[in-house]
Amino acid sequence: MPKYRSAIIGCGGRAYGHANAYQQIPQAELVACANRSDTARREKFVETFGITGYADAAQMLRTEQPDLVHLVAMPDQWRELIPMVSELGVPACIVEKPIACGVSDWRFLCELEARTHTKFGVGKQFRWHPGLIGCREAVQNGELGEVSFLDFSCGMNLAAQGTHIIDWAMFLNDDSPIVRVFGTASGSELFDSDYPAPDTTSCQVLFENGVYGFWNTGWTSPRVTDDAAVHTHCRVTAHGETGYVRFEEFAGWQIVSTEKIENHQTTPDEWRANNDLAQARLTQAMFDWLEDDTRPVETNLKLALHQFNAVLGIYASALSHQPIDIPFEPPDDLDARLREILSRS
Repeated sequence: MPKYRSAIIGCGGRAYGHANAYQQIPQAELVACANRSDTARREKFVETFGITGYADAAQMLRTEQPDLVHLVAMPDQWRELIPMVSELGVPACIVEKPIACGVSDWRFLCELEARTHTKFGVGKQFRWHPGLIGCREAVQNGELGEVSFLDFSCGMNLAAQGTHIIDWAMFLNDDSPIVRVFGTASGSELFDSDYPAPDTTSCQVLFENGVYGFWNTGWTSPRVTDDAAVHTHCRVTAHGETGYVRFEEFAGWQIVSTEKIENHQTTPDEWRANNDLAQARLTQAMFDWLEDDTRPVETNLKLALHQFNAVLGIYASALSHQPIDIPFEPPDDLDARLREILSRS
């Protein structure tokens, strides 16, 4: 009999990836879902997975008492849902990225993270993707010599994919903290989207271990596939003394060193399988954390808040035209000021 019970809040497309992961986690079962705004969507999800559906998420949590809840709603709903999960005493929770939409959200979550008993992880599942793991192993094994530069970019904006790829870069760089950003931004149209952020950003990053990086988001970033779909153009490359590794989510990965040359092209079926595998491994890591407090999930809320502090640092740098040391305390109106300035151009 499964040891853990799980529930999902939100029944959209990404929720299916979270639910499919349970086919690979025999010690846990998905028992319920909640979706307030779309009855047909909720009913379809219930039928697909054979679970109980609720219109009210709080009622679901009180009734089902899950060990782990997945928050797979849109970012503008986190401010309501994350504290609810914490206050109702759910032991663990995976939140989809980004965890904040601006300064107010970030500050609120910093305060919650300091006091909550809920173990919060963020849905940056690619740390558990076989291709990215292989690239990291090549770095850690010294196959590239000393790494000096990271290049990471995505076709979507800083809120939609940018917090994903900074996590890829930090994963390849032994999670060395970000200590400085020097960036610029353009375009205000996407501030009114589901993932509010400038249309494009470009930023030089300095990590604590002395490695530099270039963080590029939006339509100015390199195209890495032949697909016109904007979400397919995400990648990270780590350059070392004697080679490099490159991971591209929808294209494949490369490991080039004096010891070997490995090129792998990803098929659509393999992409889906690896994405489900990575999600299952992230979910399993949350259960491991429940069993052992000394094993926090790698994509924990504290790290995600550090990464979003760097996002806010880019905003401040774009306004001041100066490098920003991280961590830094952003003014309350930072994102509003950036939006106002960018909307004039």
